[in-house]
Amino acid sequence: MADTVLSRAMSGTLDSPLLPLPDRVAELLSELGSPPRLAAHLRAVHDVAHQLVDWVEQRYPAVTFDREAVLFGAATHDVGKTVHVSELSGPGAAHEEAGQTLLLGHGVSRELARFAATHASWAESRVGLEDLLVSLADKIWKNKRVPDLEDLVVARLAEATGRAAWEEFIALDGVLARIGDGADERLAFQASFPIYD
Repeated sequence: MADTVLSRAMSGTLDSPLLPLPDRVAELLSELGSPPRLAAHLRAVHDVAHQLVDWVEQRYPAVTFDREAVLFGAATHDVGKTVHVSELSGPGAAHEEAGQTLLLGHGVSRELARFAATHASWAESRVGLEDLLVSLADKIWKNKRVPDLEDLVVARLAEATGRAAWEEFIALDGVLARIGDGADERLAFQASFPIYD
């Protein structure tokens, strides 16, 4: 991959300690002509998702979830903003359905493409732990705390472990505070890339 602004946003190591986006995602974003800022955002959320899934695996070894689905979902959740570029700097939800459609059109399974549509609809009863973790990563990367979302994650973890919800809340609160402490660096990384290349 040529050393372009987009490639630096997706995998540059000098600019950021963030994990690079998976090759499959980087290829897709290149093919779609992704705005560099979108790639930087997806990279930041993907990195946070890594931290979350590592924590879940370490603290809850008996909890069954699809780690790779969470990571792919975090890395592609806003891919619809390649079509709805105005939603990179303003409000809007048109990118959600568009993202799922884009992913399906590029051969991504429905199981993985769903995150583009579910990352903002985490309150629906059909979402699984994977969807909740993608949504949580999409909030906490910038240190945004969403109590209703966090309560859903706590409830799933308490149900899986049989421990009291307050115990799981304290554990989750601690990891989110730690991850949130890096928000300024992630925000600066994202802002250092232009919307248009």
